[in-house]
Amino acid sequence: MSQSSQQQTGTIARAAGSMSVAVLASRVLGLVREQVFAGLFGAGYAIDAFVVAFRIPNLLRDLFAEGALSTAFVTVFTRYETQRGPAQTWRLANNVAACILLVVGAITLMGIAASPFLVELMAPDFGLVSGKLGLTTLMTRIMFPFLLLISLAALAMGILNARGKFFVPALASSFFNMGSIVAGVTLSLVMPAFGVPAIVGMAWGTLIGGLLQLAVQFPLLRKVGYRAAPVLDFKDEGLRQIIKLMLPAVVGLSASQINVFINTFYASSCMEGSVSWLNYAYRLVHLPQGLFGVALSVATLPVVSRFAAQRDFPSLKRAFESSLSLALLVEIPAALGLMVLAEPISAVIFQHGRFTAWDTRQTAAALMLYSIGIFAFAGVKILVPVFYALNNTRIPVAGSFLTVGANLLFINLTLSALQHRAIALSTSLSMMVNLLFLGAMLYREVGGFRVRRLAVNMLKVTSAAGIMAMAVHFGYSRAIAWWPGGLLTQIFLLLGNIVLGAALYMALVPMLRISEVRDLLKELKARLGR
Repeated sequence: MSQSSQQQTGTIARAAGSMSVAVLASRVLGLVREQVFAGLFGAGYAIDAFVVAFRIPNLLRDLFAEGALSTAFVTVFTRYETQRGPAQTWRLANNVAACILLVVGAITLMGIAASPFLVELMAPDFGLVSGKLGLTTLMTRIMFPFLLLISLAALAMGILNARGKFFVPALASSFFNMGSIVAGVTLSLVMPAFGVPAIVGMAWGTLIGGLLQLAVQFPLLRKVGYRAAPVLDFKDEGLRQIIKLMLPAVVGLSASQINVFINTFYASSCMEGSVSWLNYAYRLVHLPQGLFGVALSVATLPVVSRFAAQRDFPSLKRAFESSLSLALLVEIPAALGLMVLAEPISAVIFQHGRFTAWDTRQTAAALMLYSIGIFAFAGVKILVPVFYALNNTRIPVAGSFLTVGANLLFINLTLSALQHRAIALSTSLSMMVNLLFLGAMLYREVGGFRVRRLAVNMLKVTSAAGIMAMAVHFGYSRAIAWWPGGLLTQIFLLLGNIVLGAALYMALVPMLRISEVRDLLKELKARLGR
């Protein structure tokens, strides 16, 4: 591999690595948050209501914040930095901030007013259980302003990412989880004294967490040169470029949100607890997705945007090829590891308080099926920003709607037989369909890339990860049979097998002869030498 390719791999890996440390902290705290939910409320009435209530503003969050806005803003902001200079770049940032306050603020107010209708639309079967619709509506109204807070936090993250700062923005969500846990638990203990259900305290905690996620980024924003200033210019060229990129992306992401709506609609029609089981399982699978998949996509976007602005397509292709190869190295072993350890992981993390062994089995069943799509999720996250960098948003939009069609097909084929598990399976399969579609379209768009090399890398990584997964499965099942015990024993045996599995996989990886691995090892040796 050329020196420039090695540098690109190192640049993306360093950025993704720093993000991954921060994302790991956030995901661990996120799991702690879910443990708190599981221990205090179990799976069923209260958690089903909370999940649906939070999901409604969260749908719009992906559209207006961490999805379309963040990606479009980084693309244009990077272009301005490269071509226009600091004065116009910072003016663009302030203009976007003012527009968010105006537009998303109005959407938030409308959402609060329309909460009863939105809840009944998303989960109509909640009306069959006394008080469930009313509780969900109340928490939806409380949490709707989270949309405005997280939209501003996403803008701050976009500015910092474009300036090469990845750690603090990724760490910001840790403050969201911390605020949700501390404030939420405190308020949930206080609420019943005032005749309010305890779960409502967790809704207020979510709102406080969103405020902390925004506030923690302010010091670094000032350090990189940002100063708030009153600007509101709807005719600004940069704002129009962002909107131009956003609109097709919003259409495309709306397809993803339609999928979330579909999944919630069908899950609410399954037995009580299904919404909770799927939510807990997705939180577990979210760890490897966010730990490296999302980190790689965020780290790749400024790199490919810069190459696209310079019309350097060979470097652009090498950058996303390296990102996909790096994603393979992490996501495939994570997926296989979660599959073989789904039940003990679910038990150790969630089976406390009101969360029963039955809940553990149902959560683990969903987790195994969600795990199938981990690499596809990461691959889509990496490929979509490449299309944005190339100013081609039509293809990701088409892919998103293709995913909706595939999801509906797979759910209806399997729901009666698999119940809530059908939703996890269809989510993974439809994401695979999207990845294959985007890969084929990008191959045509950029005049081809090294598909055979990526396929060989996938085969190598899957083989090594398969050996690791079999060793972990055999090791844990034998260990728990020889040394049965309580929670501490389970935690010790589970962590021990995970560490041994990771060590085995890391010993096998250098033998795979994957160029990105060699580049990272060379850079690590050089850094240690310095």
